[in-house]
Amino acid sequence: MSTFLAAFVVLLLFFLLMSVGYIVKKKAVEGSCGGLGVLGIEKACDCDNPCDARKLRMQKEQERKEMLNQNRII
Repeated sequence: MSTFLAAFVVLLLFFLLMSVGYIVKKKAVEGSCGGLGVLGIEKACDCDNPCDARKLRMQKEQERKEMLNQNRII
């Protein structure tokens, strides 16, 4: 029984650490192969005009990329 509890605590600890890392990075979760981005697909739907929330996310992502490029060391 103690082995089970120890394994369960370790598993919970890993989940906690992974969730903290996800929250801190504020980055979308991606698969190891890159998901739809590898195929050149920007969005999952086929609509021509993205919704307002998507436009806001795209704008924030673009601003973040520009800020990172400005603050590059190399």
